[in-house]
Amino acid sequence: MQTLLSALDALVQVPQRWLFEGVVQPLLYAFGGMRWAEELFDFTEWVVLGAIEVVVLALVLGALERRWPAEPVTDRAAIRTDVLYTLLHRLGAFALIVFALVTPLVDALEGQLRLLGFSRINVDQLWPGVTDVPWVSFAIYLVLFDFVDYWLHRWQHRFGPWWSLHAVHHSQRQMTFWSDQRNHLLDDLVRDVAMAVVAVALGASPGQFVALVVASRVLQSLQHANLRLRWPGPLEALLVSPSFHRLHHAIGHGHEGPAKGVNFAVLFPVWDVLFGTADWRPGFVPTGIRDQLEGRDYGRGFWAQQGRAIGRWFGRA
Repeated sequence: MQTLLSALDALVQVPQRWLFEGVVQPLLYAFGGMRWAEELFDFTEWVVLGAIEVVVLALVLGALERRWPAEPVTDRAAIRTDVLYTLLHRLGAFALIVFALVTPLVDALEGQLRLLGFSRINVDQLWPGVTDVPWVSFAIYLVLFDFVDYWLHRWQHRFGPWWSLHAVHHSQRQMTFWSDQRNHLLDDLVRDVAMAVVAVALGASPGQFVALVVASRVLQSLQHANLRLRWPGPLEALLVSPSFHRLHHAIGHGHEGPAKGVNFAVLFPVWDVLFGTADWRPGFVPTGIRDQLEGRDYGRGFWAQQGRAIGRWFGRA
């Protein structure tokens, strides 16, 4: 794992320095913002990683979707909107907003906890010689983060105002690997703040956190792909597949019932198994929200989707 992190860091360093020294730093000089230089240098890492992700996913998953699509592509305009969401999130625009809002919040929270006598758990130091092995600590953090993500996802479906925002994600009826980032900005902000706080509490290092986020985003893009794909044998029960996750987006199954949906797991289906929300039924299902069949409009473009979600929050859409 340490070798992988080093290789990832080496891949990112050259374009990161070029972006910072050629674009960001001159702007900071021009507007008198050099006090933010160190923080924004770290931020450019996310931009570079996002660009690499977009290129790789477009080449690999795009080719797979064209070769073995689960359903014909009939609404390219909806997919173009999802592309916009993906570029907004992974090329830095939304990340900059989160960075500006979350970093001071997390720093203040950590300082306040220190004053109260609390410190980070530092999971990788719980069992010296074992949990501090890089790949072991990475695996532990990945499982813990996924457990938190499972419950955040259930709450997105359970609480009405939060569902009003999260419904933006589920209103896509033409799912592709681009659909992963189709979220309301407030929905993403709440989740990102929660995950940042968890990272601070568990003691994940910045390098580990970057690797955790990248691994999770890549796998989630795969889950949303327009593919009739189930993993072979027992692997289907170990890692969320496109077929397993598609049922979470299915009309009816994905948003109704006692738990307000099924298959909430982000990476590992074990959480759905343990908490009674797993649904393994086979077959292909159409995606979307039931009231779309009755004519409810969730918006066609980015701004329409963002605005209508706020309207739903206040009972006006």
